[in-house]
Amino acid sequence: MVRQPLIFDIKRYAINDGPGIRTTLFIKGCPLRCVWCHNPESWTETKQLLYKPSRCLGCRSCVNSCPHHALEWEERGIINRKDACFLCGRCAEECPTMALEICGKEWTWEALMTEIEKEREVMEESGGGVTICGGEPLMHPQYTLQLLKELRKRGFHRTVDTSLYASQQVVAQVAEECELMLVDLKLMDSEKHRLFTGVPNQLILDNIRWLAENGHDFRIRIPLIEGINTDDENIKETGLFLDTLPGKKPVVHLLPYHDVGKDKHQRMWSVFNPDGYHMSTPSEETLHHCSALLTSFGMKVVIGG
Repeated sequence: MVRQPLIFDIKRYAINDGPGIRTTLFIKGCPLRCVWCHNPESWTETKQLLYKPSRCLGCRSCVNSCPHHALEWEERGIINRKDACFLCGRCAEECPTMALEICGKEWTWEALMTEIEKEREVMEESGGGVTICGGEPLMHPQYTLQLLKELRKRGFHRTVDTSLYASQQVVAQVAEECELMLVDLKLMDSEKHRLFTGVPNQLILDNIRWLAENGHDFRIRIPLIEGINTDDENIKETGLFLDTLPGKKPVVHLLPYHDVGKDKHQRMWSVFNPDGYHMSTPSEETLHHCSALLTSFGMKVVIGG
């Protein structure tokens, strides 16, 4: 029996997750801890309670309804005593403004396929399909493979958005079962990569090279963050690495950083960028400079998804 991971979002009419208009599935669980992460709610594989203070009326219906007394009211809003919370969801059910929600849902196979099929006409007319994202879908290889095989049977174009931080065996199995891989390449210096993501990058670089050597279609996506990876040294090293790959040069997408993760950490009762690293959205000048550097290596560069 394949273990069913939790899905924390389904985005319809997605236009930045592969060709055409797509339905993107976001699976919980990730081995990286990127300081700038847009989806920190994807890090854990388990359900979690999220709180949006801007929606909170201060009515305390959640506090009063919690059977485990895990919630408290303070002047700044609801506080979650996580050690007492069993994630039963009663508080979210009672909240009149949906300020509280349980992140992570179990989907039956039938319900998930029904949800995907709703947008078939739009996806087919636009040359789109389904993208499996996260978190990191390669953390759940059996489920991801089962899902990809079912999508193939139904005739959907399949894309996997991944960090490639997985064994080569898993990468090979998944690559054989999809039409396109979107690969995050964050930093070339392995120690800096470990500092800002929690893991070194050699496995990722080896897997990118393996994809190229075996003729798989993939695109490189670089989250471009001023203060982290926009320096000439990193961009030139990225260009040199990609230039040495065999076969057709991959398309490179530069994704300008935005601090949407800051609000999400607040919703999780956690701290965004606790070490205070300087991170900001790159200027138009920086974006075009990085694009020019990579283009000089013969890459086709796209700014944005």
